[in-house]
Amino acid sequence: MLLLFLLVLIVPVLLSWPLGYAMARVIEPGRGSGFGRLTSGVFSKVGGLAAVEEQEWQRYLFSMIMFNVVMFVFVTIILALQQWLPLNPDAKGPLEASLIFNIAASFVTNTNLQHYSGEVSMSYFSQLFGLMWLQFVSAATGLSALAALARALGGKKTVGNFYSDLMRTTCFVLLPLALLVALLLLAGGVPMTLDGAVIAHTLENATQTIVRGPVAALEAIKQLGTNGGGWFGPNSAHPFENPSFFTNMVACISIVLIPMAAVWMFGRITGRMRDAVVIFSVMMALLVLKCGAVIWLEGAPAPALAGLPVEVVSNLEGKELRFGYGAGALWAAMTTATSNGSVNCMHDSLNPLTALVPLAGMWMNVVFGGVGVGLINMFIFIIVGVFICGMMVGRTPEYFGRKVETREMTLALLALLVHPALILGGTALFAATPAGAGTVLNSGAHGFTEILYEFTSAAANNGSGFEGLGDNTVSWNIATGMVMLLARYIPIILPLAIAGSLSEKKPVPVTAGTLRTDTLLFGLIILGSVVFIGALLFLPVAVLGPVADHLTVNMH
Repeated sequence: MLLLFLLVLIVPVLLSWPLGYAMARVIEPGRGSGFGRLTSGVFSKVGGLAAVEEQEWQRYLFSMIMFNVVMFVFVTIILALQQWLPLNPDAKGPLEASLIFNIAASFVTNTNLQHYSGEVSMSYFSQLFGLMWLQFVSAATGLSALAALARALGGKKTVGNFYSDLMRTTCFVLLPLALLVALLLLAGGVPMTLDGAVIAHTLENATQTIVRGPVAALEAIKQLGTNGGGWFGPNSAHPFENPSFFTNMVACISIVLIPMAAVWMFGRITGRMRDAVVIFSVMMALLVLKCGAVIWLEGAPAPALAGLPVEVVSNLEGKELRFGYGAGALWAAMTTATSNGSVNCMHDSLNPLTALVPLAGMWMNVVFGGVGVGLINMFIFIIVGVFICGMMVGRTPEYFGRKVETREMTLALLALLVHPALILGGTALFAATPAGAGTVLNSGAHGFTEILYEFTSAAANNGSGFEGLGDNTVSWNIATGMVMLLARYIPIILPLAIAGSLSEKKPVPVTAGTLRTDTLLFGLIILGSVVFIGALLFLPVAVLGPVADHLTVNMH
């Protein structure tokens, strides 16, 4: 267990530094470089001037939103017509309309929340050319938005070109990495075939349908792009998605690799690597705390075993026994530190206080977070921290040499409140009505946690499921679909508006009274902002859910 813990934390940290450097060179190649001239020339031939001309932040956002609308329409058409499209060897039928909306919203927003089992509902064509394509371009959208934010904070009046950023990120970052990881998974035993299911005959003379498919390809980008989801219903607990300790390790490293590298990319584009070190250190401290807490809490036996001879055993309920309790708990921490959402154990079976850890990761939504957008979310807490400190010492707050004033703080507070409003509002509505209360499989605090987790996962664009919830209903499909769309785009639009507003201001000289943002002190300020603001927003609902569940099961 200690070996896995060290590997999945240390290896991606070491790999993230050179990867961040490469990502910065790819997405910001420089006008005079051969790579920049070559790619710009190709892009201009493919997409014309619109694919290469510099854009101000408003036009950049407009291009991003229009492309995402096209993504949504495209995948909706594929899902609606899948029964008539090719690569359907197992004759998958049509999908229900509200489920189509939910799936399209889920994959466009990099959430991959699944109210279905892929092997039951999806054709190969839908998986490969609909959903897997979105796993690439939705992740590329997040990285592109971060690059635009970094350019604006670096003082540029234009923030690049969205289409160029999208193509560079997709073709030269995500595709090569996905190919490498897919080969590693293939070597580890993950299947990769376009043949249909196999009918096996057991020793008891029964028949068994064994589903397969191009699993390795989807697994690679689902982890690297912090997409989550899975080819099979059991997700990464399924032996075809995650056959061994080796594939489990590769997947865990892939989950956090690009989010870590994105911090170094941000530092290189802004030219402020010391600030990037501070941000990375805060995120890493939160990740280590999460991973340590979840392993420790899950080491306790399940409450249902109280008084039995096996009470001394750690909680193995809902775990893939090939990996033990620790690997499942560690994965739960990693996948909710990012917006990945894949699982290799049943979160509904976690000890009640253990379940609080993945929930807290999604409530904060800044512990590396999704590809690109995790750091964008952290930017909001940085602006709030800068403003609070400026007010405490009686100075106009500044970030990267530009004053943070009323307009920026108004936008920051709006961005900060969107996340809890979507979670708490949706949870309250569904907990108080049959739309949610009638779909839970457990009563009391545990059932409340199932509803809370579903809205938290949707609002954090995470996609993991607590389960124990009959969520494939029209009400759940529409509600979580709307939450995913709002939670994806508002927290991108508002921070870019803040950065665009800052870029238009004249830089102010650094003086003895300037609050430096590249110091240990400022790192502690960011950490305090994340923890205390998160506690103020979510501590009451945590008490109603996991804490009350813990107290209830331990009283019996």
